[in-house]
Amino acid sequence: MALNNSEVGLEVILAMNQLLELTPSHVTPKPLEATVMTPWDVALCVSGALICCENAIVVATIFSSPSLRAPMFLLIGSLAWADFLAGVGLLLHFLSRWCVYSEALELGSVGLLVSALSASVFSLLGITLDRFLSLHRALTYGSCRTHTQTRCALAIGWTLAGLQGALPAMGWNCLHDGESCSVLRPLTRVHLATLCGGFLLTLALMLQLNARICRVVLRHSHQIALQRHTLPSARTHTRRRVHTLTLILATFTSCWMPFALYGLLADGSSPALYTYATLVPVTGNSLLNPLIYAYRNTHIQRVLRQACCCCLPNTPNKNTHTPSDV
Repeated sequence: MALNNSEVGLEVILAMNQLLELTPSHVTPKPLEATVMTPWDVALCVSGALICCENAIVVATIFSSPSLRAPMFLLIGSLAWADFLAGVGLLLHFLSRWCVYSEALELGSVGLLVSALSASVFSLLGITLDRFLSLHRALTYGSCRTHTQTRCALAIGWTLAGLQGALPAMGWNCLHDGESCSVLRPLTRVHLATLCGGFLLTLALMLQLNARICRVVLRHSHQIALQRHTLPSARTHTRRRVHTLTLILATFTSCWMPFALYGLLADGSSPALYTYATLVPVTGNSLLNPLIYAYRNTHIQRVLRQACCCCLPNTPNKNTHTPSDV
């Protein structure tokens, strides 16, 4: 009887080995923790679809209109393209978790998200810097030299963002080392800490630039008001512009700061609920960017109206290089 039991056990082991050999090597079994779809997963997927639709309109509008070629519009187009890719990354990540799970797709979707969001933050910094330089170099703003500098800066920023996103696929991930995982699998804690540190540095630069912009705007508005003797109305206009700058900075900070701090302090053993709760506002920033930077711009609004109703005359605007309405 003991011999029969050992033979049965041996047959079971052989059968399991045969099943393992028949399993394709390129397909990875789905993780046990990803067995129940949560409302957070659905929210991220829906956010990805909305982000793609919203920013695709901005990208098509800017790159199809010859009148929108100023540095400011190049930066807005870069921001919209980065946010569009972030939406695609969210959709691919949803597919990798619930439809066709594989390590390659997971690494690709997370890498695309890292690259797109890094480029988005860089573009936001570029827009702030462009607004600052347009006030300090009003006479030379919009020149060929400024166009070239803007394109070179965008090329450098996108290259660095692409390298950050390629690191997980190049082996810097925690797929086979759970102890080194961050709150955003498969990124390692060191990699995510680097990204969060870069965000905090970007935020500090944007705070400094916006403070200087506010000082310049207040000084110029006061000088104009004294010359034209319209101090009350000038104060109202200046207050409105300062409030706009404050709203832009507050939106960026409130969307990114929770995830940046959480990514620095937590690790892979932290509850997934906190990761979702801090990651959803980040996607919300990609939803709000077109509303803040593109759809409020009078020149982009005009091009959109011309595309929607052909009755408007297609007259070039001489002030397309003015960044005041960005």
